[in-house]
Amino acid sequence: MDSSVDEPLPEALSEFIDEVPETDTSLVVLNRTGPEPLVSLLQEAFDTQDVTVAERQVPEGTTDVVLLLREGEIVATTPMERLQNTFLLINADRYRTGAHGLDDAEIPEVLTGLDEVEFEVRGFPESNKEKLLLVLISRFIEGRALQAGEGRFDVSFQRFSRLDDEYGTRKVYRWLGESAVDVHVYGVRDQPVPDSLDVTVHAGTHDEYRHSWFVVFRPPDGEDGHIALVALETGANVWRAMWTYDPGRVERIGRYVT
Repeated sequence: MDSSVDEPLPEALSEFIDEVPETDTSLVVLNRTGPEPLVSLLQEAFDTQDVTVAERQVPEGTTDVVLLLREGEIVATTPMERLQNTFLLINADRYRTGAHGLDDAEIPEVLTGLDEVEFEVRGFPESNKEKLLLVLISRFIEGRALQAGEGRFDVSFQRFSRLDDEYGTRKVYRWLGESAVDVHVYGVRDQPVPDSLDVTVHAGTHDEYRHSWFVVFRPPDGEDGHIALVALETGANVWRAMWTYDPGRVERIGRYVT
């Protein structure tokens, strides 16, 4: 039996972010042969985060690869070219206007591997990359739910109009609604959710409806693939966030949302 069922729920979504432990997390660009500005872009993206970015040259090592290290151990690697084509050299519109990012193979492992890290990100124009990380992870979770084809999926939009004014988002949620995934959407009803979307609607106006950004996928009992993103708007276009793959934590987040 899942022990998370018996664990008490917090009084606010923010407490799930408070639970994130401090870890020594870093990204290392190994044996770069490409332009130096790419490293600068990566450093700028994580300049205010608890993730350090460094560059190393080692003899006979792989060239132009990015390593994700936790407590000094390599946990993921991604070619620099893939990172630049999915994150460093694009903006959030790529993920809002199409279905990009829904395939696990598209998302750099060194980014999806940054789970259990607390972030505080800014949106455009203050930053071109920080908030993009959360957009990318959101699409990654949507893609995982679509790939599974069943399970429970909960997502907040702050305002339901966002489901209709972003073409890529509307298309993804039409696909999710057509699947066997149990889709629940949350937000302020500034306009009706499109009838073409087969989703369960939860409208509200209190603070967590207006200022939370969560995407939670719980696969069918006994299956792998749990993942949840939790973010809270703490200022004008400033978000405090984390994501987790831990099944117990994902279940607790899902229970809180429900």
